[in-house]
Amino acid sequence: MRGPAVEQLLRLRAQRRLSRGHVRLAGECLGVSERTVWRWLAQTETGPDAVARPGARSGDRFEVTADIRVLLAYWHGNASVVHRQLAARARTAAGQPATSVPGGAPADAVPVLDPLPSLSTFLRAVRRDLTAGERAALAHGPEAARAHDVFARRPRLWRNHTWETDHVQAPLLVDADGDMVRPWVTWFIDTATKTITGTAVTPGYPSRASILAALRAAVLRTDPYGPAGGVPEHVRVDRGKDFLSKTVLGALGALGTRVEDLPAYSPHLKGTVENLNRCADRMLFAALPGYTPTATTRRSRKKTSPDTSPPLPFEEFTTEVLDWARWWNTEHRPASLAGQTPIEAWNADPTPLSDVAESAMWGLMLEDDGRLRKLTSHGVRWRGRDYIAAWMAGQAGRSVRIRHMPHHNHEIEVCDPAGRHLGTAHLADAATPEQLDALRRTRTTRARRLRDDAKKAEAQRRQRYAPATTPTTPQRLGAVTAAEADQELHAAAHDDMATLALPDLIPPAPPPEDWNTPASLRPTIAQHPRTGEKKR
Repeated sequence: MRGPAVEQLLRLRAQRRLSRGHVRLAGECLGVSERTVWRWLAQTETGPDAVARPGARSGDRFEVTADIRVLLAYWHGNASVVHRQLAARARTAAGQPATSVPGGAPADAVPVLDPLPSLSTFLRAVRRDLTAGERAALAHGPEAARAHDVFARRPRLWRNHTWETDHVQAPLLVDADGDMVRPWVTWFIDTATKTITGTAVTPGYPSRASILAALRAAVLRTDPYGPAGGVPEHVRVDRGKDFLSKTVLGALGALGTRVEDLPAYSPHLKGTVENLNRCADRMLFAALPGYTPTATTRRSRKKTSPDTSPPLPFEEFTTEVLDWARWWNTEHRPASLAGQTPIEAWNADPTPLSDVAESAMWGLMLEDDGRLRKLTSHGVRWRGRDYIAAWMAGQAGRSVRIRHMPHHNHEIEVCDPAGRHLGTAHLADAATPEQLDALRRTRTTRARRLRDDAKKAEAQRRQRYAPATTPTTPQRLGAVTAAEADQELHAAAHDDMATLALPDLIPPAPPPEDWNTPASLRPTIAQHPRTGEKKR
């Protein structure tokens, strides 16, 4: 815009029609002052380049070269230190005394700049020639450049075309049967209507059972689920091993759903569920007792008082999550839906839905044992345990198959070889609740003792050195007497069972004479010089 405007002003001046009003109007349109426009007109007398590029800098300006980029990468984006090393290299090349930069790059990797730009010019060139993403990558690594990238939006398609799923950990503790655990939420969300179709809450780390439970809630549209649901065409997952397990892939494959395994470290490729995780953290978890905010790089000057409120029971936390998911679907109005709630956008979509009967979903959500078993007088044996049920009476010797929910080893589902459900079997001789509590306390005490032992062993293994204020060899600390060293070495030698073995204490008996043994193993036979007896 500057070039055509200046050419028009020059044309008016050649016609003796140029006025101050023309110059003021051009400056207002170009966003510069009237004085700047007069300076551009004065520069046109120097040559034609000033007319084509008015306001361009004259002369050569400093630019960041490839060698300087390497130095910036060496110093992790610290431009001031790079300029300091460039200045030291320039003084050394000129024969002047210069102080080397501690820890700097080798001298042959530092270019000699003549003339050396000032620090302000160098910093201005770095900001001009390097993008914000490149500067962030130099300072914090390549992953930091992602915050400055531009990503395109996928086109909005129809409901149940694509779902996204993920786990998110709530940054708070809940009371799960007396244990303080951090719960995880697993959910499926429709990318077209932003509707949460299925949700499952797990006290502690999630597993493929959490995914199957959320998938069952997402597909079924009968009470207490729905009205959103049905069978999706695609499901986007990350590279979590539970999402790519044989059980989950088999369940989705049986539904005819295509699984899109996204590349690692690519959260922007499933932005819908990632945005849902962020919204849940800010709009739900932050209001619950015991919330611990995510640590930030910048320290806050305000001291936050610790939350001393008692933790929520797991039942109440699950109720809060399900109520929030219901609010998200029925009352929340995302900006991408043009004022509609997710459920309104879902109902307005005329795409037909593909439903699955609840009885069929029951079989798809269970993991197959993969082999035939026999019913015995003790029930059916699975993983070294006996499972029994009343319906097994009179059916001993029958061949059955076992299906089960992952990690739910208290009960199994028994089917005939054709897959028809026969009934549920429960663990025989299951421990009482009192026994389970005592076993849990014993395991906790043992784990705490092992952690204490490991901590003490690590403290003994840690080597300390004396601090130094001058260049000197490192001095080890922690003196041990000769008696203490011998005692510890003696105890360690007796703990090693390999050193306690005595294989030569009782020599093995010689092999029988009818054995074909090597000559080296055959006993030597010597004859007595007087009696003539043969002795081995």
